[in-house]
Amino acid sequence: MRLCKSTLGGLILLLATGVTSHADVTTSQSNAPVSRISGLLSLEHSALANVPKATRKSTEKGSSQVSYDRVWLADQPAVSGGQEWACLAKALYFEARGETVKGQFAVAEVILNRVDSGAYPNSVCAVVNQGSGRRNACQFSFTCDGKDDRIREADAYDAAGKIAQVMLSGAPRKLTQGATHFHTTQVRPRWAHRFPRTAQIGAHLFYRQPL
Repeated sequence: MRLCKSTLGGLILLLATGVTSHADVTTSQSNAPVSRISGLLSLEHSALANVPKATRKSTEKGSSQVSYDRVWLADQPAVSGGQEWACLAKALYFEARGETVKGQFAVAEVILNRVDSGAYPNSVCAVVNQGSGRRNACQFSFTCDGKDDRIREADAYDAAGKIAQVMLSGAPRKLTQGATHFHTTQVRPRWAHRFPRTAQIGAHLFYRQPL
């Protein structure tokens, strides 16, 4: 049990004046004030040494300490995960691998913002694959562009996987201000003029769906 300074100070004062819970009881030498004070200090130090460090919120480095650069990302351990992780990593690879690390994190935010929104499916895989079975209805172009979806750039996929893991572990979403949509600067979808733009990161413009 950790003793606060005021409690410990009170004990020292009581012991130094010879006051105990039974003042008329003669204490043995082993319970003399000096010995007891030393024992209490020892217990205090032991307790402090055993107090666990603050629990980290998500990744080994701590989700609140995300740095959007390649050096930081390269320092993160290689990961693999379940279906949700695989769907997010794949989406980042095909939709944003040519972007900066920051840009890829931003795309991950969009996908997870959709998962949290009642207007979209409630899982990463369902969000990524929404509309993929209907012509011109897919939400993410790689799911219906007819191209081969094999992973050919191992390093890029490794980076996407790390970003997916960090985001799924609870990293803060502070890049896109709640964006649910994005597009490249080379296109201008019909909905873009109706949605408030929240950010531009690299070649992507980000928007939040109106309430």
